Amino acid sequence: MNLTVKAEGLGWRIARNLLLVIGILIILGPLYLVLINSFKTLEEAGRSFFALPERLNFANYIELFSKGNYWRYVWNTTYITVGSVILVVLINPTIAYAIARNMHKRYYKTVYLYILLGLFVPFQVIMLPLTKIMTSMNLLNPFGLILLYGALSLTKGVFLLVNYIRSMPMEIEEAARIDGCSTFRIYHSIILRLITPMLATLIIMDALWFWNDFMLPLLMLNKAREFWTLPLFQYNFKTEYSFNYTMAFTSYLMAMLPIIAVYALGQKHIITGLTEGAVKG
Repeated sequence: MNLTVKAEGLGWRIARNLLLVIGILIILGPLYLVLINSFKTLEEAGRSFFALPERLNFANYIELFSKGNYWRYVWNTTYITVGSVILVVLINPTIAYAIARNMHKRYYKTVYLYILLGLFVPFQVIMLPLTKIMTSMNLLNPFGLILLYGALSLTKGVFLLVNYIRSMPMEIEEAARIDGCSTFRIYHSIILRLITPMLATLIIMDALWFWNDFMLPLLMLNKAREFWTLPLFQYNFKTEYSFNYTMAFTSYLMAMLPIIAVYALGQKHIITGLTEGAVKG
């Protein structure tokens, strides 16, 4: 009996490790191709696409950094991402706190359900109306995109934060009120500190979305080249560089590195926030 159980356990461990190895290869395989081909010339990549480069050739990086207004597109992407994250931090917790502590009132409950309706509406349904509205308001620019990201982030952010805040004991706030704290002081000094894990999770997830998003910048910013973000710049490689895919891989790698660093630094907050949210829920 024990031998059978051990054999089954060994078989499960082998299958599990095999699946993990396959998953790692699926994730790291494309990154490997991007990395090695960014150091090759176009001719070398054509001869040996999967092989390591014969030598480290930084010509692609030099050309990328010196041509095509690359740093302008980096600035646009950074500006939009940071501005949108600031808007998320200012708006989402405030709305979530107001709703969470007044859910017994019909008005706040209606607002909450109205915001949650956005979770069930596919982006394809609102894509054209959003474009028309933003055009009529003359907001087809980076600032308009920041406002749009802030609005679209409400559904997920409010949903996560309302449930997180409602799970917190009211006794903490009641004790603070007895000590003379105002509602704003309670929110700023107590609530924001307590929701830090979930707020950090939301910030990192939204930052990944803002930095890598392609569809909304394509709709909102593609009318003017100076408004391009990095995904739009990479999308237009086929016309600017005549399918120079080694240059494209170089751009992909440089665009990935900042957001990979952000995710690596913040992954513990994602795990903490989601774990605490599940336990509190």
